[in-house]
Amino acid sequence: MSETHNPFRGRLLVVAFEGWNDAGEAASSAVRTLQEQLDVFPLHTVDPETYYDFQFNRPTIGFDDDGNRALTWPTSILYAPMVPADVVPSIAEDALLDVTGANAGNIYLLQGVEPSRNWLTFTNEILDVALAADISAIVLLGSMLADVPHTRPISTFVSSENAGVRHSLEVERSTYEGPVGILSVIAAAAEEADIPTLAIWASVPHYVHQGPSPKATLALIDKLEEIVDVVIPRGELVEEAATWEENINKLASEDEDMSAYIAQLEQARDMVDSPEASGESLAQEFERFLRSTDKPLDGTPENPPGP
Repeated sequence: MSETHNPFRGRLLVVAFEGWNDAGEAASSAVRTLQEQLDVFPLHTVDPETYYDFQFNRPTIGFDDDGNRALTWPTSILYAPMVPADVVPSIAEDALLDVTGANAGNIYLLQGVEPSRNWLTFTNEILDVALAADISAIVLLGSMLADVPHTRPISTFVSSENAGVRHSLEVERSTYEGPVGILSVIAAAAEEADIPTLAIWASVPHYVHQGPSPKATLALIDKLEEIVDVVIPRGELVEEAATWEENINKLASEDEDMSAYIAQLEQARDMVDSPEASGESLAQEFERFLRSTDKPLDGTPENPPGP
């Protein structure tokens, strides 16, 4: 993949869905942060009636800005930049990325709820919009429950089914086999349509799965900045992540069993992070996380799909 044809320096679609691929709401919160911080507008909204089971994903009712009670239906929305920017080539031939913020105007977003049915039709609809918008690459964000400590940096795993992307970014190809979510379906269809894809997954400590995990959201955004030429404002996310960790520390200090378990996870993580640990061992650790199925998340299967 030559620098002048690097798809990650063109129009980029960043994707995340609430549901199966979104432990700790980390992935959906990451895209929501982008939607709040970037100058984007709703370009396309899918028809809820076509793709959602309302007994599974129920509509909600609340007050709108005018004080009227209104229904909000589960859906997915593709956002586009208000003023698309020009693609800025790197000045360094051997540098894939330079984080200058120049590409902020070329970030498109897809966020919403994972559809309940008609996945192929849903995927085709999204790709039709992406092709019409001249999207050059897609980044898919996911998060999974894993046996990791909250006290260490949140682990992220980056993979791609595209050989050119793997070579340029020096990332892995997932070897996961098993059930998948909508992210994998979109990735497969995008590659067939000659749109390169990249998946970024964050690991969320399974013992604190009950609420949002801002530290995992922050890890996804940090990794995304390494890949995309855009500076992403964090807002209050850094402070929220620190408060999240402090609150868990307080809970652990009052529970000897939890404290001992976290210490075991810290030891295992430190071994993985040691200089002796290979890329293969990290990939094996990720695959082990993927196959863990004994910690359900609010009735949603924990076992996330391979990227």
